[in-house]
Amino acid sequence: MKSLADQMAIYAAYHQDRRNKATHFVGVPAIMLSLLIPLAWLRVEIGGVGLTAAMLLAAAVLAYYFLLDVPLGVAMLVFTAALVWLGERIASQGAVHGWTWFAVLFLGGWILQLAGHVFEGRRPALADNLFQIFVAPIFLAAEVFFALGYKPRLKEEVQRRALELRDRALTPISGLA
Repeated sequence: MKSLADQMAIYAAYHQDRRNKATHFVGVPAIMLSLLIPLAWLRVEIGGVGLTAAMLLAAAVLAYYFLLDVPLGVAMLVFTAALVWLGERIASQGAVHGWTWFAVLFLGGWILQLAGHVFEGRRPALADNLFQIFVAPIFLAAEVFFALGYKPRLKEEVQRRALELRDRALTPISGLA
């Protein structure tokens, strides 16, 4: 398993423009929430406890985040729990309401992120590695930590390595850079 710094450096190499980051701070949570809505309809009873596919997916991804970094894992636990709760509330209002919110959030989130990559002048990270979809949320949590002055060594390492990767391996979107 790659370290948090390794994964964040790859993601950060595609996300240096502040406008691109801003679109991701809205787009990534919107997409996360959109996916949790239909997953909230898939329920299973285990030992008398009702669980949804949204809860199970969140638990699996959160376990991975905790393996990468406990403080960021805790931050992601709080944020993801709120999204799971909100997804459950939206899903409980019925299929038409749920699918409408799904479509608006999913499409809107992707449109925002793709617009951000126009600002960046680079293709999205997931174009080269689909696993980067799972790195995006913890990357954004780390960006909040960095802005608050937490984890300065991680911030420096990620930024240094991201710029090396960017200079060495990434190619601009044709005609945009």
